[in-house]
Amino acid sequence: MNYLAPISSPLPALVAAAGERASIRFLEFFAANIRNPHTRRAYYRAADEFLAWCASAGVPSIAAVQPVHVAAWIEASLRKLAAPSVKQRLAALRHLFDWLVVGQVVPANPAHTVRGPRHVVTSGQTPVLDPIEARALLDSIDVSTQSGLRDRALIGLMVYSFARIGAALGMAVEDVYTQNRRLWVRLREKGGKRHAMPCHHNLDEYLVAYLDGAGLRDDPKGPLFRTIGRGTGILTRTVLPQRNAYAMIRRRAATAGIETKLGNHSFRATGITAYLKNGGTLEKAAAMANHASTRTTQLYDRRRDEVTLDEVERIAI
Repeated sequence: MNYLAPISSPLPALVAAAGERASIRFLEFFAANIRNPHTRRAYYRAADEFLAWCASAGVPSIAAVQPVHVAAWIEASLRKLAAPSVKQRLAALRHLFDWLVVGQVVPANPAHTVRGPRHVVTSGQTPVLDPIEARALLDSIDVSTQSGLRDRALIGLMVYSFARIGAALGMAVEDVYTQNRRLWVRLREKGGKRHAMPCHHNLDEYLVAYLDGAGLRDDPKGPLFRTIGRGTGILTRTVLPQRNAYAMIRRRAATAGIETKLGNHSFRATGITAYLKNGGTLEKAAAMANHASTRTTQLYDRRRDEVTLDEVERIAI
């Protein structure tokens, strides 16, 4: 992935119309102010679509954008997008125009006074697996190949260490290491935070089998999870992209006969829920998942789903 991919796109017409100073400040917002490539891409897409909409509405330049334009665009977005997506779009505009105000490109932030849609989240929507299903999925993987060893190790890592897919795929071989006679994993989480976790005995087995079976120990600086060479069945030195990991998960689930529409975060939620069901505490789960607040961890706790199902079955008709 090109780290500054959106910056190579043509400038929106309204930005170019405001002059060189506005153009430079606009590009600096994405190049210098946003570190996360996923956030950069999402914010640029929102800004580009909004400014194209303004141009079609007759707004002459970015300096002429008014709150009514932002409000009308947000209202139109609600007719085709979910509330969280619209809130993200509004956040992108607020941050962008704050940056432009500080750079004296626009006199005031037109998105500041616009209210976004209400969206209250009390439980997560990520599909999760029952522990028996998760066990069946892991056991169904053919580990006679390098791809099988890799896939079992990646899924096991997300289940047993509560790792985000981005942190898992960002690991190097040397991030699996021995300490106090136990295997540990080192994860790089959001905001540059480093997080280390001892391995569950199953994860220990999966990682050791993968490292030895794929011959990775001699390349400590190389990526841990890699793509498979086309037609060779052998690991390359290219990091496995998230979209490839998602496709792999769906393929492995289908092979195991699992109908739940899984995503990359499903295994994190599965692991956290299983941990809490077995007597773990929310505070320790938050620490293990490297969450700043237990409120975030609660979104991955799906124990309520079982209570709901039990109560539904009481309807004796």
